[in-house]
Amino acid sequence: MSNTPKTWFITGASRGLGAQWAEAALSRGDRVAAAARSAGTLDSLAENYGDLALPLELDVTDEAAVHRAVAAAEERFGGIDILVNNAGQAVMGAVEEVTAAQAREQMEVNYFGAFYTSQAVVPHMRNRRSGRIIQISSMGGVVALPTMGTYHATKWALEALSQALAAEVAEYGVHVTLVEPLMFPSELGNMAPQMPEYDHARALVMAGFEDTGIAPGDPAAAGRAMLTLADDPNPPLRTLFGANGLPLIRPEYARRIALWEEWDHLAQLAQGTSPA
Repeated sequence: MSNTPKTWFITGASRGLGAQWAEAALSRGDRVAAAARSAGTLDSLAENYGDLALPLELDVTDEAAVHRAVAAAEERFGGIDILVNNAGQAVMGAVEEVTAAQAREQMEVNYFGAFYTSQAVVPHMRNRRSGRIIQISSMGGVVALPTMGTYHATKWALEALSQALAAEVAEYGVHVTLVEPLMFPSELGNMAPQMPEYDHARALVMAGFEDTGIAPGDPAAAGRAMLTLADDPNPPLRTLFGANGLPLIRPEYARRIALWEEWDHLAQLAQGTSPA
């Protein structure tokens, strides 16, 4: 644990893991700018922690509002040490079932929300030559399952953005980490209207979850893990939150490599060369 209090800016802080992380940071004496769509859902933080907490009403899809919120936190606390981009939503449905409006809104929250907040804090962190940006991705940013394609797309986009950002800001002492939770209690999910043509895909996904042996994670333990990550002087670019994820990831990447190797002759053909 660090002896120097840190200042956090956490989006999606009113419920789920975001609320757990805000409480964990505040309970050890850190300062937290806690953002949520409704500031009223954050009243308990100010009541319990006084000036250490700054509740902020924020729609992360509003770029101007994001910059105002970051400016307010910078002014109140004298700087932001750790940004946690946690605001998110998930629409479950086959690609044909999800409406364009649903897909767009999901991308606005999960990807552009993190894009806006990252852009807002980077100049301050770069000038101070220190800072942490923690992007809450998902196991869904690593794999892609049927009936979750539009959700996966937002997390894959966030993964790419964050990996590039990490390389861009490392020179200035700013660290970027993708946290990839497995299964934790949340209220993120919405269902697109279901078509019977995709019942088989839903059954396949459910059977797959049952076979993995992955159990819902403990939010309190995730709070302790977040503090450990925030205090580490050399944080990783990626880390899973939750046990038994690696047995799923290893075969996923093995299948990708095997497929590229199997079809390398086509890659060579496209280049105008012949396989060795």
